[in-house]
Amino acid sequence: MSKLRRLVLVRHGETDGNSSVRFHGSGDVDLSPAGVEQMHAVSRALGYVPVERIVASPLKRAWRAAWILSGGAPISLEDDFREIDFGRWEGMTKEEIAASDPVLFKDWQDGAPGFEYPNGEPRARFRARVERGLARLLEGHASAVLLVAHKGVIRTIVEKLTGQALPKEEPPIGGHLDLVRDGERWLLGTRSSNPAGLPVAAPEEVAA
Repeated sequence: MSKLRRLVLVRHGETDGNSSVRFHGSGDVDLSPAGVEQMHAVSRALGYVPVERIVASPLKRAWRAAWILSGGAPISLEDDFREIDFGRWEGMTKEEIAASDPVLFKDWQDGAPGFEYPNGEPRARFRARVERGLARLLEGHASAVLLVAHKGVIRTIVEKLTGQALPKEEPPIGGHLDLVRDGERWLLGTRSSNPAGLPVAAPEEVAA
């Protein structure tokens, strides 16, 4: 059985590319000053209960957020936790997508079977690689992990572990969720509106 019993999931803060309104998947945009402040606020909200390992997506907005939360502790970069590539929708707002691709936009909003982002990463491939990264976390020796990643990655992990999909707009940018294992079941704890109280301490495992 996996030793992992608690997984704190943090979505990175606002970016120079305005990730709260624009779709940046594979694009490597940095945290904005507002995003840096959001991550400092998350750090204060999480408190002082230690985690044993800190993991982040290798995209700059995620690993910089993790660095702020880490207090100088080592961070493991996990390539499989990159956000999905939105293809020709990269960097666009919903309004811009609706204007340029009205039929595909409607399919996306309606959850049409077989929908894929135009010229983007196939969604099944994205899900498979996120689940591959999650499997490595579950096979590790840490009992409590902090993971800083992206909306799509976090939603995929929550659904895989709990069997339940998050509401459409969750997690918000700069939001965090707390997953706790009870026996064989994973339970979703307090969400970003009411912090979970799990913070960051120096990990036991050092990774590049």
